[in-house]
Amino acid sequence: MDKGSGLREEAAALLDSLVAWRRDFHRHPELGFEEHRTSSIVADHLRTLGLEVRTGVGKTGVVGLLRGAEPGPTLLLRADMDALPIPDGKDTNYASTATGKAHLCGHDAHTSMLMGTARLLAERGLPRGSVKFAFQPAEEGSAGAKAMIEDGVLDDPKVDAAAALHVWPFLPTGRLGLAGGAAWAASDTIKIRIVGRSGHAAYPHQTIDPIPVAAQAITALQHIASRQVDPLDSVVVTIGQINGGYTRNVIAPEVEMTGTVRTLNPAVRERMEATIATVLKGTAEAHGAAYELEYRYGYPMVINDDDMAGLLTRTSAELLGEGGLERLKPTMGAEDFSFIAERVPSVMFRLGTRGGERSGYPLHHPLFDLDESAMPVGVAMLSAFALNFLNLPRPD
Repeated sequence: MDKGSGLREEAAALLDSLVAWRRDFHRHPELGFEEHRTSSIVADHLRTLGLEVRTGVGKTGVVGLLRGAEPGPTLLLRADMDALPIPDGKDTNYASTATGKAHLCGHDAHTSMLMGTARLLAERGLPRGSVKFAFQPAEEGSAGAKAMIEDGVLDDPKVDAAAALHVWPFLPTGRLGLAGGAAWAASDTIKIRIVGRSGHAAYPHQTIDPIPVAAQAITALQHIASRQVDPLDSVVVTIGQINGGYTRNVIAPEVEMTGTVRTLNPAVRERMEATIATVLKGTAEAHGAAYELEYRYGYPMVINDDDMAGLLTRTSAELLGEGGLERLKPTMGAEDFSFIAERVPSVMFRLGTRGGERSGYPLHHPLFDLDESAMPVGVAMLSAFALNFLNLPRPD
């Protein structure tokens, strides 16, 4: 294995560039499949390093290929580029200049760290094998990873394994976190329609009021996690939006609700649609109402491969010492890196970015920010992991 000699120092020397890239992206956020400015900057950077560059992969994605001196395996390193449709609440000189858009999930830092990793590895050179740097669009709900796969990101040359990181404001700056097995949850979408019969609010007995039916349905759905699923399996059913009715003195004809279902066990996920339908059917029929359920399967779980997780653990010990990596529980958050992890052995780890009150806000919060001094650690870790993977003994 590469012992990381000089890697931390080389990564630390990139801090000014990393901060400049990250703040530029932060000022100019772009939503999913709109990352034209970001992808152009990334592609130009990779070309200056002498990499083979493909653009338009998965609409606005960019792929850079760094080939080693000798043939060998190919590792894909991935960063997402898109921002969120949330206003930036920070008062900083790098706050978003785009109305209603902001990098509040750290994708600006992910992109910058992968740019730094490409530079470090290109300057060092690879003794064998190849590294693909995949700059992905549309992670926030639009499955940009899947779009890149459909455009061949895992082919030519064939990718043997993949790795990615995610900034994590719940860990101190520079500390790494890793969950074994299922690390990020599957996330599915539900849309529910409770259909009643409208009428005057003074004569409820002449109507079927869908609003109290919807209220009881919401309560019943919460019992799925507490009474219909093994307590050792995690499931979250959330109704995030509810709409119905016209005015104060009219009983609504129908109520619409939307929400998410998050699971960490594939077997539990498989039966959630039928379970939710059963709950809604019983609740609606008990009150003479009708229901409709639209269940859309979204991102699968991110499953960290055991061998890849082991290699990451050993790499962290070499680079940061034995205390640099913390074992974490899975998160019920979702990540479309899962589409890549379904196809090749993969690992996704978390990089601590909490360096004080300013960088302690959670992901997707309007005031989310990060301690930028964590970024060289991310660059060093991705670089060391890539070198270690490419240097693994291979069967003859």
